[in-house]
Amino acid sequence: MNPVTTTTPAPGEFHVVGDDIRDEAAPTGPIERRWDDRKFNAKLVNPANRRKIKVIVVGTGLAGASAAATLGEAGYQVVSFCYQDSPRRAHSIAAQGGINAAKNYRNDGDSIYRLFYDTVKGGDFRSRESNVYRLAQVSVNIIDQCVAQGVPFAREYGGLLDNRSFGGVQVSRTFYARGQTGQQLLIGAYQALERQIGAGTVEMNTRHEMLEVILVPDADGTERARGIVVRDMVTGEIETHTADAVVLASGGYGNVFFLSTNAMGSNTTATWRAHKKGAYFANPCYTQIHPTCIPVSGEYQSKLTLMSESLRNDGRIWVPKKEGDDRPASQIPEDERDYYLERIYPSFGNLVPRDIASRAAKYQCDDGKGVGPGGLGVYLDFQDAIARLGRPAVEAKYGNLFDMYARITGEDPYSEPMRIYPAVHYVMGGLWVDYDLQTNITGLFCTGEANFSDHGANRLGASALMQGLADGYFVLPNTLADYLAASPFEKVADDHPRVVEARQEVEERISTLLKINGTRTVDSIHKELGHIMWEYCGMERTAEGLTKAVGLIRELKNEFWTNVKVTGENEELNQTLERAGRVADFLELGELMCIDALNRAESCGGHFRAESQTEDGEALRHDDQFAYVAAWEYDTAGEGKTPILHKEPLEYEYVEMKARSYK
Repeated sequence: MNPVTTTTPAPGEFHVVGDDIRDEAAPTGPIERRWDDRKFNAKLVNPANRRKIKVIVVGTGLAGASAAATLGEAGYQVVSFCYQDSPRRAHSIAAQGGINAAKNYRNDGDSIYRLFYDTVKGGDFRSRESNVYRLAQVSVNIIDQCVAQGVPFAREYGGLLDNRSFGGVQVSRTFYARGQTGQQLLIGAYQALERQIGAGTVEMNTRHEMLEVILVPDADGTERARGIVVRDMVTGEIETHTADAVVLASGGYGNVFFLSTNAMGSNTTATWRAHKKGAYFANPCYTQIHPTCIPVSGEYQSKLTLMSESLRNDGRIWVPKKEGDDRPASQIPEDERDYYLERIYPSFGNLVPRDIASRAAKYQCDDGKGVGPGGLGVYLDFQDAIARLGRPAVEAKYGNLFDMYARITGEDPYSEPMRIYPAVHYVMGGLWVDYDLQTNITGLFCTGEANFSDHGANRLGASALMQGLADGYFVLPNTLADYLAASPFEKVADDHPRVVEARQEVEERISTLLKINGTRTVDSIHKELGHIMWEYCGMERTAEGLTKAVGLIRELKNEFWTNVKVTGENEELNQTLERAGRVADFLELGELMCIDALNRAESCGGHFRAESQTEDGEALRHDDQFAYVAAWEYDTAGEGKTPILHKEPLEYEYVEMKARSYK
């Protein structure tokens, strides 16, 4: 870890400022050569030595499954963990619309550089140039890899792979498999993983949840990640597993809001445990609000359903021009409809980036023009597309999405417009990693949505699948080899003091949860946390609201640890205990998210501060003050109450930082 120099907080401040940090692994030179040079200069591990090296991979989504399969095929001993009953149930399977790649099959002006530029601009100039350019480079290899695996991408009449466009771009670069791209890509990665399980290079542990990371010092005092502590979710047995390196690919933390598009089990425990052991948590306030979700239907709803952004290719978004107009959509004539995205952003229209489309929908509903229950919805209308293309063509592209909408709402989207409203979806924040995907803890790597590295303040649609597979198939296998060239390290026994200590920490935390025996359910506290987060740290934030939220979360955290009721025992299948541990971590993370949002007194991407906007309501950045990655260190002395902020300055050589405009 870097040495820490802190300043004393002034009254009312929630954090202290530490030393600036740098990505020491980042290469220099021409940007188009950096990744190739890094790969060439990386140390290699010969095949005979790989068989002696063990790597733990936590998570089996696109990033985790592709990493475990690739490392297993390279000959390493891989031990894989997931909390689901099958790797195929990872939340990556829910992704719908597509995966980006700079293939330029449409000959419409796309290129690696344009994908790089669109991604940096889409992230509101808050991401690293080197990382994003590498992502664009690797994207072209991902498609070839997946086609070779048999992923059934959509094809044109002549047999060539088809493309569609997504928000924030003016080219067609998104490869897709109807509205189930994530499912098809995950099946491809899963098959590769299962092949290695069959070959004996990967050991699969399902229904196991990581609850702690094990750090062991070398002879020279360097703390290295050497293992994890997991709980067998069926028997309750606490197990310790050691290895030469640990890879976290455990996904995002959107469920801190309770209602989100994430799977119910998605959580932050793996990354938060690493954070509390010293790993920096970067940009936690950067949350993506997705503009096309089915609106909330009632108080007892436990999650939200995403309707793919790909629908914005052919669907038109509108609201009634007249406030309070509650007529059915079919009775509102064309001249009384406001296609507001096409009106405000004529260059991009319905394909503006997600953060802009989400705020625009919120503003329409705030102005009383929303549709559906509570006026919390806007129309996504396919009547023009059906008239232009014919219903069979629309069914071929989006049929499964239309069927899903009909099953959930009881409405027919072929005859009536869909109703949509923004909802929490993806998170751009995560563990801080360097160019090699290594955290500031030696030997602890982090991939996919669990890290912060590529998307800045807002992720462009179809880039999540791209990053997950880029990290797992192409980036990590090269950079991890460079680290493992110095291994195998000295074996860590099960009775090593650090292993025993980590196990005891987990056992004590579980015991504490079971002993509280209060009166409130875990879900009631989680739901209250979600209300606080959505109200004060959601689509729009203010200094006053964020300050209030920190106080409310601290009160709720105290309520949790004194009055929550966790039934059952550890030595059994106990889903209440599972949820309790996750909510305990969400409470701490939620507080840090609000502190990060309060510190970042600017608007950028998914982080919109009401005090920082242009005259026409667009996000107003302050590059002179906030052009940095906010990397937070857990304050062990203060039990996290005064987190330490380390700033990594962002420098742009190839893209000019300017006001983002899609008009």
